[in-house]
Amino acid sequence: MAIQMRELTRLFAVLLVASLVLTTANSATESENTSQTNAPISDQSSSSSASAIFAGGCFWCVESDFDQVPGVLETLSGYSGGDTQQPNYKNHHQGRHREVVRITYDPEQVSFEELLHVFWRSVDPTDAGGQFCDRGHSYTTAIYSTDEEQHRLALDSLKELREDGALKDSIVTEIEPASEFWPAEDYHQDYYQKNPLRYKYYRAACGRDSRVKKVWGSDAYSGIKKS
Repeated sequence: MAIQMRELTRLFAVLLVASLVLTTANSATESENTSQTNAPISDQSSSSSASAIFAGGCFWCVESDFDQVPGVLETLSGYSGGDTQQPNYKNHHQGRHREVVRITYDPEQVSFEELLHVFWRSVDPTDAGGQFCDRGHSYTTAIYSTDEEQHRLALDSLKELREDGALKDSIVTEIEPASEFWPAEDYHQDYYQKNPLRYKYYRAACGRDSRVKKVWGSDAYSGIKKS
């Protein structure tokens, strides 16, 4: 009986995620019908703020996590890393873009090194095929450095993790110079706030938190002030 219940629970989770994907796809079609424009956004760093760009699987979840990091001023979901112009939710994978989040932060409150610490411990950097239930290149992890200093710090953090031996499996996260950042459609922005129930069901069914905790143990989500 217990086995049957587990199977039914697993089936429900799969159906739930599939339903959410279809709902998002329908929203994408609606957005396209409204002729929403999509133009690249340049680095928004200023004398009082800086930007970081991370790919950590579903950008809804990355937004939600980094919005709870003290010193983060803004998060914006988008697409980057590919070779096509004006990618959107429906076609970004065709141009080898990843789902990414551009994080604007106050360097006096939080450093790029601290953001790297949070990033590593909020994803599974050992998964080369995607993240959690979301599979494919567009969901793989990456750090897109906006300048030479960020690139050096990202490489140093990767080296430190590998030497530390905290993870059993090899880290496959790519570190690359940032290319054009294309903002995602409006309905993706702050999705976890606009659709809290759907978001929570999706995140739980996708297995994100359970996998991150399995990979990182007590260090999972270190630096994130969970509400």
